Amino acid sequence: MKKILAIGNALVDIVTFVKDEKVLEKFFLPKGSMQLVDSETSRKIREETKQFYSKFAPGGSAANTIYGLAMLGIKTGFIGTTGKDENGNLFDNELRKAGVETYIRKLDTATGTAVSLVTPDSERTFATYLGAASELSVEDLRHELFSPYDILYLEGYLIYNREFVIKACSLAKSLSMKVALDMASYNVVKENINAFNEVIVNYTDILFANSEEARVFTGKDPEKALHILSGQCEIAVVKIGAEGSLIQSGNKIIKVEPYQVKCIDTTGAGDLYASGFLYGLAFNKSLEKCGQYGSYLASKVIETSGARIDPEKWPEIKATINSL
Repeated sequence: MKKILAIGNALVDIVTFVKDEKVLEKFFLPKGSMQLVDSETSRKIREETKQFYSKFAPGGSAANTIYGLAMLGIKTGFIGTTGKDENGNLFDNELRKAGVETYIRKLDTATGTAVSLVTPDSERTFATYLGAASELSVEDLRHELFSPYDILYLEGYLIYNREFVIKACSLAKSLSMKVALDMASYNVVKENINAFNEVIVNYTDILFANSEEARVFTGKDPEKALHILSGQCEIAVVKIGAEGSLIQSGNKIIKVEPYQVKCIDTTGAGDLYASGFLYGLAFNKSLEKCGQYGSYLASKVIETSGARIDPEKWPEIKATINSL
């Protein structure tokens, strides 16, 4: 079984169900995107939406993925930075309870928050205040933290700190680790195409993108984008929402069908797809199986609100995955 280390923004999600898209328009938040905001804007958005149902939950894209892997029994680690506050403790404690080995540096800056605005069509839009997460630095990347692991998983949101990402990838490669990267959000890709191209071509072995991210990066529809991306890495995955996902490695192309469920909230769907896919890779399963595991976990998280599946549901989920 391969061991997996993740690096990402340590955030607490504030999942808020809004009745329409007015708040998105008011704060210039493109639907389905992730926008970085300052602490004051984050406060104003929370004030504007205080009449709607909200819930606080540990989040962060890579952290959601590594949480899912830990709940499936994979040996995992997570590198990040939080504040010395209640939200920071919540973030760290939830990962540790799942079995993740956490390497978290605690700072005086407040823990970051991501306001996840869920519209009636179940689409989520993030207004993210990074807080302490923005203070990840190359000093947090140490040989002794990487050496026990076989795969490094990075969230694309880190690309704004190009120096950090390159250092992490270089360290992983020096230890013969595979590098897996999720492209994060279409607007992040659009703003950082050159940096993504550098990281993908030079370091990435396993690449996850949704159809919009793939289109922005390549200028092509999902099928043609998959072909381009697979030429730049060992395994390329393009998630196409309700139509499932496409996987290509070399000349082999696989179509994975989605699981039909009632969608409540799409938050975390991509993160948990990565959990399932990497779980399969950890046990050297076929790409077909990896895709099936990813599709199944994505279907389970969209049945609930937020990016984490309740702990009591995981034994049944694990049993189902192992029976596929």
